[in-house]
Amino acid sequence: MSINPYLKFLGPEDHLQRAVFNYVYMAYPGVLIQHTPNEGRRTKFEQFKMKYLGTKRGTPDVLIFSPSKQFSGLAIELKVGYNKPTPDQKEWLKHLLKCNWHTVWHNTFDDCKLTIDNYFKNNL
Repeated sequence: MSINPYLKFLGPEDHLQRAVFNYVYMAYPGVLIQHTPNEGRRTKFEQFKMKYLGTKRGTPDVLIFSPSKQFSGLAIELKVGYNKPTPDQKEWLKHLLKCNWHTVWHNTFDDCKLTIDNYFKNNL
């Protein structure tokens, strides 16, 4: 099996997100989970099309639409190292919180895993 040549273009946050998604797929099969592709560079046309179709800046990286007993959904903004959410990302988290979502931002896989487990075990 050959290694995908595009792997070299992925950054630390991409790998963190993949690990989080892999964990959810294995631990909670059937959960409705999504990533909105807001990051990356785009051509002027692609930027126009994303806005035209309704993509919003700051949408959290991990959106789990499967409800828990306490919340309508789970939104996780992923950061690596000492990075922090942007003002747009903070606004999304704040708005989703008002819509009965559990919202967090995390820098590590272990923190994400703990939050996801607690979300589905209703320990939040």
